[in-house]
Amino acid sequence: MNATETDIGAIAIVASENEQAQTAANALRARYSSVPLDEAKIIVALGGDGFMLETLHGTLERDVAVYGMNFGSVGFLMNSCAEDGLAERLSQAERVDLHPLRMSAKTVDGSRHEALAINEVSLLRQTHQTAKLRIRIDGRTRMEELICDGALVATPAGSTAYNLSAHGPIIPIGAELLALTPISVFRPRRWRGALLPERVAVNFEVLDAEKRPVSAVADSEEVRNVIEVEIRRDASKTLTLLFDPEHNLEERIVAEQFQP
Repeated sequence: MNATETDIGAIAIVASENEQAQTAANALRARYSSVPLDEAKIIVALGGDGFMLETLHGTLERDVAVYGMNFGSVGFLMNSCAEDGLAERLSQAERVDLHPLRMSAKTVDGSRHEALAINEVSLLRQTHQTAKLRIRIDGRTRMEELICDGALVATPAGSTAYNLSAHGPIIPIGAELLALTPISVFRPRRWRGALLPERVAVNFEVLDAEKRPVSAVADSEEVRNVIEVEIRRDASKTLTLLFDPEHNLEERIVAEQFQP
């Protein structure tokens, strides 16, 4: 059965440079009707989580849903890969709407840079020197000095990515929370981070920025030599992912917390 606009809406099939993903994409295009990327209502993305993030960033100004098939290492944001039954899987898929973080960064030369992050915004030291950060939440200083390799603010969707590797908490989808997680913290030694309401603005001030330079990274977009970074949820942007009902994103986040 061919996937048509009548069945599920116009679909586009895209793939990462992975040879297996490219082969699978060609097989799907031969079997199912597809349209150019800018005409699609559903994008079928074949690759890993990194490719999914790249694809999602390309949909920020469009009303389009993305259904991923895993050809990567982890595939947390992806469904299982199978050529059969694509139309049925898409018609039965469950929608998950996400809102990205907006990063506004000021650099030592006074310039400002903005970027959106679906997973997290990270501040990272650029040299062998530890970073020194002051943290404000909604304008109130909550930590005068954090000495660390860096810190990050993660969305629920991103809480199982870099945030989890930095020993941050896993956040269920729909919890309306953000994770503020230190990276290799030195002082205060026992501070593990914080869970924050998603509506707040998180501000980092880089202390001693010339001696201890810091970069800010929104997913994969890096701004170097920052002195101030503000991070807040951008409710004006909505990203839509599609998941097979038996393996949806909320279930994955719950299940991840019971992994050995």
